[in-house]
Amino acid sequence: MSADARYDVVIVGAGIMGATLAALLHELDPELHLLMLERLNEPALESSAAVNNAGTGHAANCELNYTPEQADGSVATAKALVINAAFERSLEFWASLRERGQFGSTDFLHSLPHISAVWGEEDVAFLRRRHKQLSALPAFSLMEWSEDPEELTDWMPLVMEGRERSKPMAATRVRRGTDVDFGALTRAYLAPLQATGALELRCDTSLTNLRRRHSTTMADRAWCLELHGPVGMQLVETPFIFLAAGGAALLLLQRSHIPEAAKYAGFPVGGQWLICTDLQLAQEHHAKVYGKPRLGAPPISAPHLDTRWIDGKRSLLFGPYASFSSKFLKQGSLLDLPRSVQAKNLLPILQVGCDNLSLISYLMSQLCQDDKNRFETLQEFFPKALQRDWTLAAAGQRVQIIKRTPNGSCLQLGTEVVTTTDGSIAALLGASPGASTAVAIILDVLERCFPEQLASEAWQRRLRQLLPSYGYDLNANAELLVATQQRNNNLLCI
Repeated sequence: MSADARYDVVIVGAGIMGATLAALLHELDPELHLLMLERLNEPALESSAAVNNAGTGHAANCELNYTPEQADGSVATAKALVINAAFERSLEFWASLRERGQFGSTDFLHSLPHISAVWGEEDVAFLRRRHKQLSALPAFSLMEWSEDPEELTDWMPLVMEGRERSKPMAATRVRRGTDVDFGALTRAYLAPLQATGALELRCDTSLTNLRRRHSTTMADRAWCLELHGPVGMQLVETPFIFLAAGGAALLLLQRSHIPEAAKYAGFPVGGQWLICTDLQLAQEHHAKVYGKPRLGAPPISAPHLDTRWIDGKRSLLFGPYASFSSKFLKQGSLLDLPRSVQAKNLLPILQVGCDNLSLISYLMSQLCQDDKNRFETLQEFFPKALQRDWTLAAAGQRVQIIKRTPNGSCLQLGTEVVTTTDGSIAALLGASPGASTAVAIILDVLERCFPEQLASEAWQRRLRQLLPSYGYDLNANAELLVATQQRNNNLLCI
């Protein structure tokens, strides 16, 4: 059966990752014919929606799980540096698009201090070591430290109000933090592409089957995709597919039958927020305050009290609390997890379960919580909180990666790019820091799947116009880092 249409690139999932690829590809080659598929009726309704994620511009300023304590008492900083540079890359891309007027009046980014707060002698000692090591690095040189109750009250009044002052407490603060509405950013990426006809967005459309196209008249790596949408079933062809469908990317990857898919399985972890209904109270908190994750808890469970902008309105959220569903997406199917289990990944799933009993124990304890237990956790952060001011709401659904390696199976707690050897398919699996580092992740996809184009003079020239620091290591060049930060600050009003 012949295809109804052909596209240079097909992107599955109209969230922040797919939109970032579409925006960047269009800037590099405006002639590309792009198709984006979204099974829901609008873009950015799953993990990219503001209420479904932390909204933190993850730069490792306040997230303690990115700087784990080592056996010798030191703090590992390598991951924090990588994440910080990756977020700066995102800021750089957004700044360039803002400079070109492509975002219009879209208000997706707000300047907001990032704070790490701990209490108890052991955790205070850890935070002190973390501050000493990070603040010696150019990327974190402006990180502030305080144990002074009066100063801490100025930084985070709700956290300090009614707190017992005899218990040791400390915090670090990076004033140059952000809150990001990734849903608004996604729509800001897509709107100009749709307006010019560079991108065809099909909502209420699902990719139900994908297979290699066997034809002597098509490129060897061409794919035939079966789509189901408002107009019924259609077939389209493309040389490149990008699976950016959140947790559902794993199921689509398996459906492609590429050998790389056999390495992976997934385990879904949901989240919940307590959302403040007192608007006056929300105005009294101006920061993202992160605490230390509990032992065995996944990174997305680090407790935090956040100022948020959701649909343009200022809000106050606390969480996340873990929940469980066998769905791989918030609006997915209860059969997602069972469908993902195959003969090739069953053993890795069981092995990871045995190796991560603390995580399973944590999830079980979260599932056993009632409203009283959840509120008590909130009061550890906000002692004067009143239960009547807070309501429980479901957050997004994430799928943690289970990967088979030569050294056995392991649970991956980050974002991973999976590609075929010929570069005809790329898929994104995993969770945090995800959206914040989207530009760096998409550059990785381009390097793997478009190596010839990326090496061309035209693409290199355009990339350096969009990303002036492209090709340089910001962590190895303090002068360039400062210049990049200043440019981003000025163009984005950080």
